[in-house]
Amino acid sequence: MQKETKCVQAGTYHDALTRGVTTPIFTSSSYEYLDRAECPYPRYFNTPNQATVIEKLCALEAAQDGVLFSSGMAAISTTLLALAGAGDHIVMLDALYGGTHAFATDALDRMGIQYTFVSTDADAVARAVTPATKVIVIESPTNPLLEIIDIRQVAQIGADRGIATVIDNTFATPINQTPLTAGIDVVVHSGTKYLGGHSDLCCGIAVTSREYAARIRKMAQYLGGSLNAMSCYLLERSLKTLALRVSRQTDNAARVAEFLDGHDAVRQVYYPGLPGSKGYEVARSQMTRPGAMLSFELDGKHISPGAFLSRLKLIRPAVSLGGVESIICSPAQTSHAKISAAERARIGITDALLRLSIGIEHADDLLADLAQALGE
Repeated sequence: MQKETKCVQAGTYHDALTRGVTTPIFTSSSYEYLDRAECPYPRYFNTPNQATVIEKLCALEAAQDGVLFSSGMAAISTTLLALAGAGDHIVMLDALYGGTHAFATDALDRMGIQYTFVSTDADAVARAVTPATKVIVIESPTNPLLEIIDIRQVAQIGADRGIATVIDNTFATPINQTPLTAGIDVVVHSGTKYLGGHSDLCCGIAVTSREYAARIRKMAQYLGGSLNAMSCYLLERSLKTLALRVSRQTDNAARVAEFLDGHDAVRQVYYPGLPGSKGYEVARSQMTRPGAMLSFELDGKHISPGAFLSRLKLIRPAVSLGGVESIICSPAQTSHAKISAAERARIGITDALLRLSIGIEHADDLLADLAQALGE
């Protein structure tokens, strides 16, 4: 099946009694255990509504199994703790999502887990590996500078040295990128973003092989970050339109990036779909399309970030991303606020940087709003 069909059809629980075409919502937290090999229980991550979402995402990501979580941070933190312990070492990109970066600097030291941050470059990843390295964690495209790393090279580094490789695939979505087919071991998502897609769910997921999924699920059962049946149902419903939404959002993003790239009030645009941009060729080799996220830096000689944001009428300054509505934020004040100012400066996140999540509105309306806010 093509991905558009998998979004709709894969994983649906067909109830033989009612014969409904959608998955029922199983609200029970207590199940009979006699005469069954495994008893469902929400904290065991094995209820029917959890399973339907896992099956759909596994179909989209070419995975064998997975674990559904109550947030993206639950997914990435549980995965790391399942794959590394005291005395182990993790290689991580500088450009990881701010929450992941903060988790490493605030929590891993206290657990006896060492880590090294490196630039978004496969050679830098290889140089940082030590005999104690158990996990390599990357993003591509990264948040918020949309940097691209060669996923196949990183996967090969891990495979050659027996190191688990993990990628945050939130920005790309399984519609535009399937890292498991490139050799990555574990794919995580903040499902709050594109998978949910309507700015009303908080969830996360890790999909991988059966072996790695068993390790992650075991740790998840201790930490308890499971997702309730109603949220599972809403997530499954949202996934049915994922391909349609991402396609429209990506179309819109291409037009917005081109408009901003040619504007005098914009100093720099970060979007892997712009010809000549850093990472453009690598992105083309591993992504079907460049996605719907972009960032840009305003030229302070023309307009300040505060003035620009206050002039917007359609695009709303708000946190998060990936919804059907277009939203914009300052990473220094939102996604990367927990990182020190010195650290933000080191990795290139300036106060003039704005991250734009493109929605499904008509592109002409988005361009008009940006134009008037820029003073045209």
